[in-house]
Order: sequence, then structure tokens, then C-alpha cells
Amino acid sequence: MRTFSPSDTCKESQLNAINPQSWLQVERGKLSKFSPSHTTSSSVESFIKVPEPPILPLFKPIDYVEVLAQIHEELESCSPQERSDLYLLQFQIFRGLGETKLMRRSLRSAWQKAGTVHERLVFGAWLKYEKQGEELIADLLTTCNKCAQEFGPIDVVSQLPVEVNDSSQETVVMNGEKSLKNVDFKIGDEKIVCDRQKIASLSAPFHAMLNGYFTELLCEDIDLSENNISPLGMRTIGEFSKTGSLSEVPPDLLLEILVFANKFCCERLKDACNRKLASLICIKNDAVELMEYAIEENSPVLAASCLQVFLHELPDCLNDERVVEIFSDADKQKRSIMVGQASFSVYCLLSEVAMNLDPRSDKTVCFLEQLIESAETDRQRLLAVHQLGCGRLLRKEYDEAESLFEAAVSLGHAFSISGLARLGYIKGHKLWSYEKLSSVISSFNPLGWMYQERSLYCEGDKRWEDLEKATELDPTLTYPYMYRAASLMMKQNAQAALAEINRVLGFKPALECLELRFCIYLAIEDYKAAICDVQAILTLSPDYRMFEGRVAASQLYTLVREHVDNWTTADCWMQLYDRWSSVDDIGSLSVIY
Repeated sequence: MRTFSPSDTCKESQLNAINPQSWLQVERGKLSKFSPSHTTSSSVESFIKVPEPPILPLFKPIDYVEVLAQIHEELESCSPQERSDLYLLQFQIFRGLGETKLMRRSLRSAWQKAGTVHERLVFGAWLKYEKQGEELIADLLTTCNKCAQEFGPIDVVSQLPVEVNDSSQETVVMNGEKSLKNVDFKIGDEKIVCDRQKIASLSAPFHAMLNGYFTELLCEDIDLSENNISPLGMRTIGEFSKTGSLSEVPPDLLLEILVFANKFCCERLKDACNRKLASLICIKNDAVELMEYAIEENSPVLAASCLQVFLHELPDCLNDERVVEIFSDADKQKRSIMVGQASFSVYCLLSEVAMNLDPRSDKTVCFLEQLIESAETDRQRLLAVHQLGCGRLLRKEYDEAESLFEAAVSLGHAFSISGLARLGYIKGHKLWSYEKLSSVISSFNPLGWMYQERSLYCEGDKRWEDLEKATELDPTLTYPYMYRAASLMMKQNAQAALAEINRVLGFKPALECLELRFCIYLAIEDYKAAICDVQAILTLSPDYRMFEGRVAASQLYTLVREHVDNWTTADCWMQLYDRWSSVDDIGSLSVIY
């Protein structure tokens, strides 16, 4: 990601430049000190950098109130099958606003109002994914009969109805001859004796074979050796024709019978195999193998059970290429078997998980492409198209990104104009980008993101004014505070820089803002305050990497700790009490770490 350094006049070649890679001697575990008197604007510039704000893959309408009101009105009058999709859209709007509690409330509503088993699986898994790291709380609530349904697996077999045409075949003598009571099916050297009419009742093909104008009507022996069924499998089918149930049958034999049942259109037998197999799935490897059978044999019950295993193991299952391939290569028919009518919801979840893992990855792009194919309404389509545009932009596939952003804008998503402006800037059309954002500001009720984006395409006082306006319209945007804090540091005004960044940290402990304040504290050699911030970062995100991803936060913690006195357990409790008393959330996180 490109970074912004407020001062363009200073040279990084000055002797006292604070280069993190040189003075943070990570390998030796030593932290070189430097004097504040030597902290020139050039040295700070090389040390404190503010990355450009990314184009976020979010649904951000111009008028949130109008859109939310419209969704509420639609929820009042829509059919039960449409409610989950509307709650999902509501979730995406709250996500664009950064309202975590409201996001989860929408997901919970989607889960509660789910019209199909597939939707219930998706939104239950999504709630579980959103609450990662809260397992201890969830376990406690489960003991009190709270959240158990949400996190636990669903009995898919009982939830999906039996969709079998059970019209019994009449036993008639088509040619005036008396049919035989039993029939022997020959498989290799073995003969399996079955009740002729019980077998005939399994399907129309068997009924026609055994009771119609075929030579098999008067045959005692029928050779099935070429139909990929074993003697044991045929005996099991014979027992099923009498009892209507499958007893203790091993999975391999069930698969063999399932293929046979599908070939001879034995719907009751096929459904029984599906349900028996579905009840046996408990691990991912089984689900991968059986999903292939489910798609091949058109078995929705079996596919739903496999889907549940995949979703329950998010995000880890997306590290398995076999699982990714199943979802990436699915066409419309396969999606219908796998996820029923919940195709958009499934790929919305998979895309979000993949973007969180690596927004530039091939699997992220594949899932987003599937999301576009699954979209049924313009609102679903504009979200999917904008998200794929953001992915293409990160991958530097600029022409594809431009087409996608233009498509999103044509569908009514004004926020995608920021993507077009960024692409124009990348291609060297800075003035065009500035004018594009100015046109947006004059055409709509201005929002904070419009001024923030336009600030990237101007300099000096104009940039400062745009960022002030952005903060006025949307105080939750972090980039304006970071830019102003970094600019103040260039002017050797550390206290003013700290005051600026503290404005946002007072209500939003954003990791990038904590990192910037950590750098400011290091620049003024306030190691006690610096370690507080890095501890808070590690509490919020243990794997966080700083300095544009080059250094792990845990390494910096190890280095800075050498310059700070260690606390005893008693000291920690006293400090925690002090932080709580002063409502210092970041300080509390640091002490807890």
C-alpha cells in the first residue's frame, strides 16, 4: 500500500533518520536510544507514515436512514422466504457504519427468521464466525441454555422434508400370464432371492421390468452383474424393499446403493441412503468426499449435511484447497444442490471470510465472482460488484476494477466513485479525480468519506480543510486524525500530535491509530506510554504487524519492555483499578495483557 508522508521537502538521507529497520535491532533484541534534539522532520518522516485509506468493500448508501426505512417497510410486507435476505442487506448497511452490535442483531434476526435449513446453517455459522474469540463466554452461556442452538449443529436430516413421490405401483399382469412370486438377481456367481412385487414397488423402471411387457416377467433369474452393485448391496436393497428402512449399513455400501438407486430411480431408497449418510458426517474429509457424491447424485439432504461441516469449521476450512474448489467451481445447478435458495448468503459469508484472510487471494476473487452470479436483486448485485472491484484494485488489476466500479455506480452505489477516483489518481489523472469527487459533493448530501477521498488529490490548506470537513461530517473516520497528527509531528509539535490522535482513540481504539501513537511515543522516548499502546494492540490483535507489516508487534513489545520496569501481580491489579476508575479502556487492555 502506498503511504503518505506529510513533508515532501525533507530528505531521508540525513544522518539521524529514524529508520525502524536500522535502530530497531530486532535480531539482537536491543533498542538504540536517540535524542529528541536529533528528531528532525526528516527522521520522523521516515519513521511515522500514514497509509492512504483503502477503498473499503462495504455497502455505503448516500442516505442510510432512507435505505433502512425502506428495508423496514419491506420486512413488514414481504413473504417469510424473503426476510433473511432483507436482514442480510440490513447487516451490510450496519457493517458500512461500523455498528458491530447492530450487525450481530441483524444476523441473529436473519437466523431466527430463516425460511430454509440452508439459511439457518449459513446465519448460524456466520454468528459463530463473528463471535470468534468469545468462546469462553459462549461456553458459559451454553450452560445457561443460551446460544446453544446458535453454535451447535442442526439435525439436517429431520429439518429437510421427505420429497419422494410414494405412489405405489399396482401389481398387474400385463400379458395375461401369472407372474412369479420371487425373482433371483444374479450378480457374478451369487443369486439373491427377492420378493418380485416388493422390488417392483421401489421404482417405475423396476415395476415395468418385472410386471410389464418384458421377458423378465416370466424369468426367475435376472442378471445385474453389469450394474455396479455387489451381492451384499443387493441383499440390503431386498431387505429395504420389505422393511422400508436401512439398518446398520457401512458408509461404503451406502454409497454403492445410492448410485444404484439413482440409476434405477428408486426415490425412497435414494432418500433413505442420503439421510443415513448425512447422519454419519462429522469431519471435514468425509464432507469433502460425500459432497462430490451429493452433487453427482443430486442429493440435497447429503449436500446440506456436508455444507454444515464446512461452515462450522470457518475460517480454517478455507485453507483446504478441496473445499475451496467445491465452492469455486459450482455452476447454478450445483449451487442449487449444495445450498438451495441460500446461494447469495453462502457466498456472501465465504467472501467475507476469504477477504479477512487475504483480500488479494485467488479464492477471494472466485467467491466474489460466484457472489455476483448468485445475486438476484440490484442491491445484492451492486454490493457484489463493488466488493470484487475492491479486490481487483488490491491485485492491481486496474482495468477490471474500473469496469466493476462503473457497474456498481450505474446500479446506484455512489461510494464506488471513490474507487474510480483512486484509479484515476493511480493512472496519473489527479485533477480528474479531484473534479470527480467535487462533482459528487455538489450532487449529493455531502458525507465524510467524500471529503476524505478528495483530500488525497489536493495539497496544503485545501487538504487540511477537506479533512477537517470529513471529521465534522463523520468523526469515526481515522485517516483525518492520523494525517493531522503526522503533520504536527513534522512540525516538531509532539504534544499537539498526541492531542490530535487522542481525539479518536478516546472513543475508537483503532489498531492503526494505536500504532501511530506508539511511534510518536517512541520518537519522544516515552517508553512507558509506548509499551502501554503495544500491549493494547497485542490484546486486540495478537498477530498484528507494524511498520507496513514488516515487524511483528510482539517483537516491538519485547524490545521496548527492556526500557520499562516490570510490574508485579499486585502492581497490575492496582494499575487496572486506576484505569477502570478513570475509564481508560486502552490502559485497561494494556494492563490485562
